[in-house]
Amino acid sequence: MQSAARRVLVTGADGFIGSHLVERLLDAGHEVAAVVRGTSVVGTSELRLRNLASVRGRLAAVLAMDIAGGDATARMAEFAPQWVFHLAAEAWVERSFTQPAEVLRTNLGGTMAVLQLARQSPGLERLVVTSSSEIYGTAQAERIDERHPLDPTSPYAASKLAADRMAFAFVQTYGLPIAIVRPFNCYGPRHTYDVIPKFITRALAGQPLTVFGDGSQARDFTYVDDMVDAFVLAATHPEAVGRAINFGSGESITIAALAARIVALCGVDVAIERGPARAAEVARLCCDASVARGLGWAPRVGLDDGLRRNIAWARAHRRVEGRP
Repeated sequence: MQSAARRVLVTGADGFIGSHLVERLLDAGHEVAAVVRGTSVVGTSELRLRNLASVRGRLAAVLAMDIAGGDATARMAEFAPQWVFHLAAEAWVERSFTQPAEVLRTNLGGTMAVLQLARQSPGLERLVVTSSSEIYGTAQAERIDERHPLDPTSPYAASKLAADRMAFAFVQTYGLPIAIVRPFNCYGPRHTYDVIPKFITRALAGQPLTVFGDGSQARDFTYVDDMVDAFVLAATHPEAVGRAINFGSGESITIAALAARIVALCGVDVAIERGPARAAEVARLCCDASVARGLGWAPRVGLDDGLRRNIAWARAHRRVEGRP
């Protein structure tokens, strides 16, 4: 990361990847404003930081808002950021089945608010927009590079594709310094709703793991520290501007095999059960990260090492976070 301190705004800052990124930015000496989702409890606005409570005193500002709300751009512009990382999103695929309009509003509307922020920020040096590997659909080659057809299968994936291409359109139309990050599946401490944390939580609780469908669906997993490296590269490398860049390990594992590996690493004896196939399930995702590697990025944490770290964190936080 460049040594000069920047004024940095991070949306989705209290989320999984966002919180790890904020910590990295703070440790590097940057001035960070965290954009988080506001909550209302018994009619009173109440700001809760789930993942950033320990660093709240180091933040330059905490902005609680609806990222797709009418005042979002103006409120973020008051911070006058030099870098912006946009990670705020409705990221649960299943939610998009029942609330597709809300997911589209947040994912595309929130991105629009940030893109308009970029247009109104003369001091902006870089905007990093978070896309998703889900926009590709099932891999049509051994590994997916950036030229792979864009074939989203779920409303969530379609909303991320719309945001991805809108960001690219703003590069072409307004000449803005935007980089688009397309992460493949990311995992690590603080993640709560994807397949790896669900498997680990259940295994440690002595409960059976459920693999949906036949278990042959495969994913490419990257540890969160390596993904934070990816976001930093997108903000600092001059050749990242105007591009969409894949970040992933380049290796895939079936969900059935992943379940067995987690059970073994947890050292437990639990059943692995089968559930019904899920709607819009992508059969296989595996990243071709040649572009990212050409810019100097490479994952450093292998899957087994990352899973061990994730399991150790889960063991240490089960009681604190009210998990089984």
